[in-house]
This record gives sequence, structure tokens and C-alpha cells, in this order.
Amino acid sequence: MMQRSPLNRKNRLKSGGGTTSKKFDQACKNALSGLTAKAPKPRKPSRCKVCRGEYFKRSITHKACGTDCAIELARRQREEAARRAQRADRVLDRAKREAMKSYGELIAEAQTAFNAFIRERDIGAGHGCIDCGKPFEPNRPGGSVDAGHYISRGAAPHLRFNENNCFAQRKNCNRPGGTTREAFRAGVEKRIGLAALEDLEADQSSPKWTHDDLRTIRRLYQLKLKDLRAARAEGQAV
Repeated sequence: MMQRSPLNRKNRLKSGGGTTSKKFDQACKNALSGLTAKAPKPRKPSRCKVCRGEYFKRSITHKACGTDCAIELARRQREEAARRAQRADRVLDRAKREAMKSYGELIAEAQTAFNAFIRERDIGAGHGCIDCGKPFEPNRPGGSVDAGHYISRGAAPHLRFNENNCFAQRKNCNRPGGTTREAFRAGVEKRIGLAALEDLEADQSSPKWTHDDLRTIRRLYQLKLKDLRAARAEGQAV
């Protein structure tokens, strides 16, 4: 009967371990032989911020090609910093002035924005005066169009920003004695319908606008006016 000899470390190496080691050594040699030293990339020149000439940077803060350009660049940077500071001051001043506005000032500004929207809305839609029906004269010196409230702001201040209560109106008609209540009501009924008119006349709400509410109303009608004018300009372009 044949006996197996014990497989010790030497026998393992003889039985194939040496071949594996040689293969590994050869693979390492092949890998190392494939590595070649790469030539460094040539440096790219930068453009001077002042004269636009080419130069090679010495550091990331090196932005000018020479002393003269560096002095000029520093001067420009100081001027730009001063302009930024002035802009920041103006923004801060506007914010301060806005915060200091009284309730009366804000309601007047909101009313101005609302009235401008009303005039643009009716003129853009091709409507004439809400009272007499005559066309407006946009080229007349001083203008010929008011935003007239059917129910006056004094009688119903809560309706001052109601779009069904205000319409483009010839200045002559908006003056005392320029029109009659009946003529105005007839024009409003024709424009918005009897049901909407009766709802308007029955409106007894009493909104309490805050300072921020008035700022929101002002901005809202500024944007609505801008949209109307843009739409009209686009229509004329077509």
C-alpha cells in the first residue's frame, strides 16, 4: 500500500506555489515597465484684467501683468466697492423711508396705483366714458381721463379698491355737475350688469387695511398695470 508523504511548506512551494510567485513578480515588472514619466503640461498664460495682455500668474491673487496695471486695477476695485456701498445705502434709505410712511401716504399711493390700472383697463378694452360714452382724448394736454368711483370714497371708503365701483371717466364728467347719478348708474349697469350693480350697492363690508395690506394693494395694481400694458404692446406688435 502506497503512503502519502506529508505536504509541508517546501512541498507546497514545489507543487505550484513557486509558479504563482513568479507570475506575480512578472506582472509587477510588466506594470512598472508600462509606467513612463509624463512631461509636465505647459503653463497657460492668463489675461490681464486691465490691458488684456497675456502674462503668467505667480499666485491666485496675481491679476495684472505689471505694476501700472495693478495700480489701475486697484483703483477700479475701489470705485466698484464705493458704488456697491452707495447702492446698499440707497436700498437701506428706501427701506427706512418706506417704513416711516404714514397710513395716509400708503393709502394715497395704493389709490394712485389702483386708479392707473382702472384707466388702462377701460381704455385698453376700447371703452368710452362710463357716463357719456364719448371716446377719450389721450393726447390732450394734462390728459382727459380720470378714474371715477360710482359710489364715492367719502360715502363708502371700503369700496375705494373695488374694481366694479371705479371706471375710466372723462374729466369733465368727473367734475361737480359734469354728470348725473342716473347717467353714471346707467353706465355702470351696462358695463357690469344689474346683478353685480345691486351687489355693489348693498355692500356694507368694513375692511380694516393695515399698513402692509396697503403696500400689498399698491404692489398688486402696479403689477396688474404692467401686465395690461405688456399685453397691449404685444397686441399692437402683432
